[in-house]
Amino acid sequence: MTERTLTTRELNRALLARQFLLERSSLPMVATIERIGGLQTQYAPSGYIGLWSRMRNFRRDALTEALHQRRVIQGTLLRSTIHMVSASDYWLYLAAIRQARQDWWRRVTRHQISELDMEAAVGALREQLAKGPRRADELRGILAERGMPPFAFGGVAQWLEMVRVPPSGTWEQRRADLYGIAEAWIRPAAHDEPAGLEHLIRRYLGAFGPASVREIADWGGIPHTKLVPVLERMSLRHFRDEKGKELIDLPRAPLPDADSPAPVRFLPTWDATLLVHARRTQILPEKYRPLVFNSRTPHSVPTFLIDGAVAGTWRVEHDRVELQPFEPIPKSVRPEVDEEAQRLAAFFR
Repeated sequence: MTERTLTTRELNRALLARQFLLERSSLPMVATIERIGGLQTQYAPSGYIGLWSRMRNFRRDALTEALHQRRVIQGTLLRSTIHMVSASDYWLYLAAIRQARQDWWRRVTRHQISELDMEAAVGALREQLAKGPRRADELRGILAERGMPPFAFGGVAQWLEMVRVPPSGTWEQRRADLYGIAEAWIRPAAHDEPAGLEHLIRRYLGAFGPASVREIADWGGIPHTKLVPVLERMSLRHFRDEKGKELIDLPRAPLPDADSPAPVRFLPTWDATLLVHARRTQILPEKYRPLVFNSRTPHSVPTFLIDGAVAGTWRVEHDRVELQPFEPIPKSVRPEVDEEAQRLAAFFR
């Protein structure tokens, strides 16, 4: 059977629908976070803005409460970056990425730090964290006292599962520098690597698909070869993009019509829809990519979408959302842009 070819615009609308950027989610907040593959939160407010853009009637304090109640967990996960995910997703994601992260660490530090040194560092921090949450500077100081180089802290995080403990890493206290042991913060759950990888695949395709195997791997920060044996056991749909490259997808995932209207949406910094793994959808036109991701803006910039594509950046100034469009905003859509900007400004107050 000939595989259906999906146009770039069809892939764009599929991404928007799965990210609740075509129609806002009416699901509970935790379920919404799971469906969109988690929230990338190197900058803590990004998670709040991301949910405001994707949910009906989202309240800022709802996410902070979920973090305190341990229904949402913030930790270093996909691509070794900070993410907010559900408590159940946390252990499954870890099962998928743990071995790959440790293998990577061993490769890049094999001439700088020994396995025994790393075991000692992990043991020292585990002992401290068993007494309760500790600040990052305090943990780094413990390693320094043992003669460990500054980069050792990043290595410890590959072996010692640590979470960011609220109120750090929230809208109210944005620096996510208070750490706790995950197994003490939430009930541990044992999953093997294949189960974790299948879960990661399903979460990615449900949030960003249809996609290639390498795009899934790039999002997870793991070698694509790890996914191949798991994919062979899964029942998936197969498509092609306009260049003939194979795409895979979940059996009943939404594929909206290419002409589906896309409302104006505002996205935070580091929104995962704009990263390289989703490049195929052209939600971020290539001509604008250097304006969003470059050496002068290492934390990226917040953006707004018109007709499903980035059309400019925004910032909050004096209780107003100021727009910096890359090209003149069409008169036909200007009222919608202004209305959404006013709603976002109210969310900040």
